[in-house]
Amino acid sequence: MSAEEPAEPASVPPGWPTTEAEAAALQDELRGRVVLGEPGPPPGEPLVAVGVDVAYDDERDVVVAAAVALDTATLRVVEEATVVGRVAFPYVPGLLAFREIPTVLAALDRLGVTPGLVVCDGYGLAHPRRFGLASHLGVVTGLPTIGVAKTPFTFRYDAPGPHRGDTSPLLDGDEEVGRALRTRPGVKPVFVSVGHRTTLDNAVAHTLALAPAYRLPETTRAADALCRRALKGLVAG
Repeated sequence: MSAEEPAEPASVPPGWPTTEAEAAALQDELRGRVVLGEPGPPPGEPLVAVGVDVAYDDERDVVVAAAVALDTATLRVVEEATVVGRVAFPYVPGLLAFREIPTVLAALDRLGVTPGLVVCDGYGLAHPRRFGLASHLGVVTGLPTIGVAKTPFTFRYDAPGPHRGDTSPLLDGDEEVGRALRTRPGVKPVFVSVGHRTTLDNAVAHTLALAPAYRLPETTRAADALCRRALKGLVAG
């Protein structure tokens, strides 16, 4: 099942931060609500995992958000949705989630299924302010979330072992903010971090299970592909 995006972009919610100071203050407030003491859904048990991703149309100043629900037992798409929204905030490093969150939430709201886990193409605690998109999305939805990123941001790590499933700590000083995870032998690792209501061990286990054949989890691959199709259709229209 697929939900098509509306003809006109959704507007930014009333009261949304418009300045860096306002966004940073809201981020500080929400960061205190991140739940780290819950294990989240048990790895290996069937559930609906939802991947979210975004793509930008800079000429129209809009963002396309995609949400794709997969059955983790089969990795088949259960449902998908796309929404076009206004870019909600200027580009400020460390506050990028404020550009995307309203449209991502709208895409999630269009799904008829309840996610057991949300997988973001980005960061959770592996963020300079310890509150990336995965954490922000988790706090405002209450859902278990994890971040799976393609790059380590500004953090350091030693290369994990060469085998699938090998990991190494992603470090900010002495603090482990995530893990580098090898999902395929001889291929660059991905960088996993906790968003909300899960543990790092379980976040890594879920990521590995969702990536049986490629570097990135199937949730991310499906959401990215859907975003690209929706953006192409928007530009063509």
